[in-house]
Amino acid sequence: MEIIFLGSGGGRVNLVNQQRGTGGFRIMTKTANIHVDPGPGALLKSIERKLDPKQIDIIIISHKHIDHFSDAMVLIEAMAQKTWKRRGILIGSRQAIEGDEYRDRAVQIYHQNKLEHVIVGNPGEKKSIKTENGSFEIEFFAHKHEEPSTIGFKMKIDGHAIGYISDTEYREQYGSEYRNCDVLIVNCLKPKNDGHDGHLTTENVIDIVKKAKPKRCILTHLGMKMQSSKPEKEAQKIEDETGVKTIAATDQLKVTV
Repeated sequence: MEIIFLGSGGGRVNLVNQQRGTGGFRIMTKTANIHVDPGPGALLKSIERKLDPKQIDIIIISHKHIDHFSDAMVLIEAMAQKTWKRRGILIGSRQAIEGDEYRDRAVQIYHQNKLEHVIVGNPGEKKSIKTENGSFEIEFFAHKHEEPSTIGFKMKIDGHAIGYISDTEYREQYGSEYRNCDVLIVNCLKPKNDGHDGHLTTENVIDIVKKAKPKRCILTHLGMKMQSSKPEKEAQKIEDETGVKTIAATDQLKVTV
């Protein structure tokens, strides 16, 4: 199993200046080729890394913010063999799939209709997902973010448990929900609290990791303040405090599980 980061940057300033990429990440296993949060650059970076977008089986969108979904529809076109074949699975937050009160959604109905399955990730729900090469289990967790239906997940696939905490404020239950992951991927926008809610800080991650006890933790979606603070130092701080191997993602990082 490999996890490949096609971007490691987060936040609106980084989104526009692309100091770090915003293409999300791939989870590549025998059972499924999964692209998580395909923001700006996901298609281009996939091609640059020779990761054929036509080989994607599943796209997951944690919430309806453009830095997490802007390339989703073009990846769906690739996944569905240029829309010639109904193929692939889309999993997303309720607003990403069904829309909000203004009927805005991340993926338009035209592209949803090109897929074999479209699944809303309801917090507290577990789903068994079947692919062309097997099956795996995914559980969804509620996040506290500006987009109220934002979700994170923990999947058990090919004998490994992979957790993803997307954009969210700190919630105490993350320590138990994400317990015993082989790899826990955490969106950590900033090193410390700056008075603006909606994202995790280094101290938040320390608290989560102490309770969840993953085998490995990877920080991503790094905002400008985190980038200025040298993410590798923040990762080392988390590792020193928790005893859990922690790294800060870089663009094009590949992690073998």
